[in-house]
Amino acid sequence: MPLSHDHIRTTVETYLARHPHERAQLGGLLDALDRPTDIASRSTFTGHVTCGAIVVDSLGRVLHVLHLASGKVLAPGGHTEPTDDSLAAAALRELHEETGIPPQAVTPWPGYEAVPFDIDIHDIDAHPGKDEPGHQHFDLRFLFRLHTANEVEVMLQEEEVGGIEWRPVDRAASPSLREKLLKLPLQVEPKTANASALIYNDRGEYLLHLRDYFPGRIWEPGMWSLLGGGREPQDATLEHTVRRELDEEAGLNIADLTPFGTEYASDDDGAVVPIAIYAGRWNGDPRELRLTEGVMLAWFAPDDLHRLRIADTTSDLVRRHAASLLAAQSGPEPEERPASPHGTVPNIIGVHLYLERPDGTVLLGLRHPNSAFAPSTWHVLAGHCEQENAIACLIREAQEEAGLHIERQDVELVHVIHHIGKPRNPPRMGLFFRARTWRGEPKLREPDKCLQWRFWDPAALPDDLVPYTRLAIAKIQNGELYSETGWPA
Repeated sequence: MPLSHDHIRTTVETYLARHPHERAQLGGLLDALDRPTDIASRSTFTGHVTCGAIVVDSLGRVLHVLHLASGKVLAPGGHTEPTDDSLAAAALRELHEETGIPPQAVTPWPGYEAVPFDIDIHDIDAHPGKDEPGHQHFDLRFLFRLHTANEVEVMLQEEEVGGIEWRPVDRAASPSLREKLLKLPLQVEPKTANASALIYNDRGEYLLHLRDYFPGRIWEPGMWSLLGGGREPQDATLEHTVRRELDEEAGLNIADLTPFGTEYASDDDGAVVPIAIYAGRWNGDPRELRLTEGVMLAWFAPDDLHRLRIADTTSDLVRRHAASLLAAQSGPEPEERPASPHGTVPNIIGVHLYLERPDGTVLLGLRHPNSAFAPSTWHVLAGHCEQENAIACLIREAQEEAGLHIERQDVELVHVIHHIGKPRNPPRMGLFFRARTWRGEPKLREPDKCLQWRFWDPAALPDDLVPYTRLAIAKIQNGELYSETGWPA
């Protein structure tokens, strides 16, 4: 079954959510996704998708191959095939075909289980011998780590590959790839990879799994959850993992699964576990399934989740997906909208983490020089609300940006700042939440956004600090709950 437009678009949009500054340079890919042509087919000469495998070994070196057709040294990769289950699977197939390295010898890099590490658009010259005009490749590159510390055995695809080379990251052939790899903490060991299925029907209900109540023996005992589990050696990709788990746990096969994102949960030891989420539509009767684990399967509407014993992260995930479906079904808004009553305009909601140690120091992060907002400036950990409530957003951002695990019951609102940058800018409502307790120490999880984390004395804050953040910290220190800035007098 060919890769669907929905799968490709979801993957690209998930990537752009991490790299919004790249939207303009990927305009050709986005335009191609808006056309009715098959963007996954190599015969679509208005531009088509290719997939690459970026493999990093235990020494921090990156795998390259000598591509005979172009004479260039590149990362392994190539065209998708109708038999590929996903874009990441296409990258792994190309890795195996070109180098002989089996998919089981590598592991997706944590946080990139279903999201490309880099996307590059490049021109391909015409090939009259094959009757191929000049066209563009939209290259989606997925990041993997080699399992073994020993020299891996290779078997080259002789008709296409002339040799391999392991290069230091600062000599990676692609400039955009080299830039991202240099920011990556290569010493971090990958964690166990997990995958779950977010299954929904045409009535807007979600399939949930009631786990057995065996405390100490299973994760989240007696709670409603998603079907899924951990990656096993035979799983080439995390999509293979979730498909295997669906079959083993319930005899269920979903025709089209698309990556929805990566969520985070805590295991019994308190360690944070990344979970790749795949979404798929199914309209069957769960009572007819062959359930081999847990108590039962049942459909639930998002509005009924409050009645269940269910993790906040799972509940928030379902609600976000339901909201995204609703937005997609409603279609784009008309270009001209009637004026809002009494001049009302939408306000952007941002959440901010006020993390204070017992010694009174406060956590700040130095933003990347390429940041669209406040480059090379200190700021608290922050993010915009998506289709989620503010506290869920805070918990997600803390985990994604700094690897901090915060529980909902440990969060309190300590300040609200209503601010505006310039008169024509949209107004913003900044919500500052204090985490009374948390687990973990700040880590650079998104080095393309933040260069370092540091705790500062509120009486000696850095000069290059976001102005409204400085004001909010002062107000919090004084116990004031509300402030305004930037509004015309």
